Amino acid sequence: MTTPLTTAVRVRYFAAAAEAAGVDAEERGESSLEELRAAVIAEHPALADILPRCAVMVDGVRSDDDRSLAGAQLIDVLPPFAGG
Repeated sequence: MTTPLTTAVRVRYFAAAAEAAGVDAEERGESSLEELRAAVIAEHPALADILPRCAVMVDGVRSDDDRSLAGAQLIDVLPPFAGG
C-alpha cells in the first residue's frame, strides 16, 4: 500500500528512460524509492527493461537501495551512457 507524501516529488527521465516512459518528467507521490520504481513500471511498462540499469539520483545523490522519499524534491533517472 502506498502512503502518499505530503508533497509530490518531480521525476525526470533522460535519454532512453524518457523514450521508454513517454514523458520527460512527471510528479509522483510514492513514499519510498521501491514504491516509486514499481509504480512507474506499472504505468510505463517499457521502463521494465531499462530501469534496473539506470542510475537513480535523489536530490543529486545516487540511490541504489530502497529509501524514504519524505522531503525529496527531485529524482533523476539516468540510463547508462555510451562513449565518453
